[in-house]
Amino acid sequence: MGLLLHDVLGDVPGAGARSRVTSPLQTRSFRAMLLWQAVATAAVAAVAGVWAGGNAAWSAVLGGAVNVAANAMYGFAYGLLRPTGPGGAVIAAVRAEASKILLVLVLLLAVVVLFRELVLAAFLATFILTALLFRLVLIVRD
Repeated sequence: MGLLLHDVLGDVPGAGARSRVTSPLQTRSFRAMLLWQAVATAAVAAVAGVWAGGNAAWSAVLGGAVNVAANAMYGFAYGLLRPTGPGGAVIAAVRAEASKILLVLVLLLAVVVLFRELVLAAFLATFILTALLFRLVLIVRD
């Protein structure tokens, strides 16, 4: 008669019982990060519009939209995979991150190819700022 891992560890989350992992879109920290990315995008677009005109404002909007859309895709993809337990959570996170990276690449290429009047400084400034704001998910408590 061998001992099961659940018998040894008891009801430690993820240790013997299968626990449902929360989707990022359902967490306060993830939603706050998306909101701050959208606010930063709007602020940089306003400044870029005053500084260099309408094309700069649209470039800033597109730079921020790439990261907002990609992060929303991450949350959506992770939630679709419905991981259970720690192993499933890691696999779901890797798959969701892969979908996010793919979407970023596709959107960056689409913007550069399709928007002929792209103001690169405004686009990259907003893209980089919103990418850095992703770290807010670690700061905001749920």
